[in-house]
Formats: sequence, structure tokens, C-alpha cells
Amino acid sequence: MSDLDQLTQSLARNLKRWRSERGFTLDALAARAGVSRGMIIQIEQARTNPSVGTTVKIADALGVSIATLLDHEQGPQVRIVPESQAVRMWSTPAGSRTTLLVGGEARGPVELWSWTLEPGEGNASDPHPPGTVELLHVTAGELTLVVDGAPHPVPAGASAAFEANVPHAYRNDGPDPVELIMSVSIPPGR
Repeated sequence: MSDLDQLTQSLARNLKRWRSERGFTLDALAARAGVSRGMIIQIEQARTNPSVGTTVKIADALGVSIATLLDHEQGPQVRIVPESQAVRMWSTPAGSRTTLLVGGEARGPVELWSWTLEPGEGNASDPHPPGTVELLHVTAGELTLVVDGAPHPVPAGASAAFEANVPHAYRNDGPDPVELIMSVSIPPGR
């Protein structure tokens, strides 16, 4: 597949996904973006390569960056944030501090969880509704995060973000207990 074909397929897939997650009809997105309904249909069917200007208008109307709209990664995205890349927001000489561990773009209900997994144990989850995002931070041990069949090691001190609309699981394949905190952001019902 050529780079242009891959870009066309990525744009088609991502436009459908983001339009669906935002709950926009073809007509609603066309009105918001100032492009024709027919152009959006052609893009979603991977039958055209729109101009940069049209692509920017659509990205703006969806509230996503053009990079997000053109992202060609296949499958669910998992982002592991090593402890060294967490962002220290502020600290005091006495030791008070805040650290942004990981973030993501989401809307709707949010849940906060505390997990402990003993060695050899795990928990599998069915796919959540499209648009559901999970953020987690491992405080002890090493978690094996499995997203759509792909394992991702997340050591103590690291964080991860992933789209949870595919099968996923949490495993402790190591000799020590795993402790983590997790936030689940669920899109609002339509």
C-alpha cells in the first residue's frame, strides 16, 4: 500500500470514528466544518484525498488535531508513560508536590479505581463503549496490560493510557503483588 493510500485509509477510518464518537450526523458535521456532505461521504469511503484546508476544517469541527485525524496507527493505541516522563507541576521545599502522570482527551462519566493483583492473577474485560478511555498508574510490581491481544509491560512508576473499546486484561506475571490506580472515562450515553 502506498503512503497516499495509507493516508486515505487512515483519514477515512479516523473520520468515521471521531464523527461517531461525537454523535455527529453527516449533515451536522458538514455544517460545522463548512464542507459538503458529499465530500465527507467521499472521505469516509476513502474515495478522495481532500485538500489540507478541508482536512483542517473537519479536524476543527470535530475538536481534534489534524495529527489525530490523520494518525495512521492500526489498532488500539496504548501510550506508556515512564516515570521519568511524568510532569511535575509544582513542589515545595517541604516535599509537597503534584505530578501529572498521564492524560487523555475524553468526556462523560469518570471512575477512579484502586487495584491489587497477586502474583499469577489477572482480570479480563470485555470491550467498553467506543470512546471509553482508561488511564492507569502502577505503584508497585509490574503490570502486564493486554490490549486487543497485545501485551504491554507497565513497571512501577509508569503510567498508561488506552482506548478500552477492545478486549483488554490486567495480569500480574511477576513474583510480587501489583498495585495500581486506574481512571475510566466513559462517553455520555446518546
